[in-house]
Amino acid sequence: MTETLTDVVTYEVVDGIAWLTIDRPGARNALSKEVRDGLWAGTRRFVADDSAAVLVLTGAGDKAFCAGGDLKEMAETSLEIPPPDFLPQFGRNVEVPKPTIAAVNGVAYAGGFLLAQQCDLVVAAEHARFAVTEVKVGRGSPWAAPLSWLVPPRVALEILLTGDPLDAARAREVGLVNHVVPAAELRERTQELARRIAANAPLSVRAAKRTGYLSAECTRAEAYDRAEEIWAPVYRSADAQEGPAAFRDKRAPVWKGR
Repeated sequence: MTETLTDVVTYEVVDGIAWLTIDRPGARNALSKEVRDGLWAGTRRFVADDSAAVLVLTGAGDKAFCAGGDLKEMAETSLEIPPPDFLPQFGRNVEVPKPTIAAVNGVAYAGGFLLAQQCDLVVAAEHARFAVTEVKVGRGSPWAAPLSWLVPPRVALEILLTGDPLDAARAREVGLVNHVVPAAELRERTQELARRIAANAPLSVRAAKRTGYLSAECTRAEAYDRAEEIWAPVYRSADAQEGPAAFRDKRAPVWKGR
């Protein structure tokens, strides 16, 4: 069942996978206040939703994932520095412990690039394009600070300094995108990837996500120490006993998340 969070953002859970969709294709899914409010509501909904193991963020239509901020609205409001809660930025202004995937169905420019960048994984349609266009309109991109951790620093600098787009193939080549698929298969292939994640032990998945970001936050020695802390309760969980028992008994594991 599809839940309408605002008139331009919907939330739907399909086989344990939550789809959060910006539904404003006529405006290239630009980030109006109504869209931003819907993204906040959808993010909070997912975090609290025990029926959803993975979040997929996408846009309606086949032209744009999200073309960025609503420049007309920005001009009307004379927006200067966006407030800290302007958009949900996973791991920065809102904690999202479960995995997230961006299903990029067209252009992901400026704020759209931000939305794709903040997801843990990215699946892109073959015609998708990615760009941090702020230098072309005199705006800022402080949210792009992690970019040189996601892609090589010289690639990050070219993206930021030129504002020029990368096609999906180049984005995958430099590590910004995990998979590039035909547009007609984007939803199916993303759902399949999400299902593979959702089938795994939930405590292990959450710990794996936290571990994956440690190298961006601390030294190698500190990363090992923090990883040990993150994984200790997983080792002690009932699921850690269930996995080997299921293997021994030649059956599918039944995860309890505890």
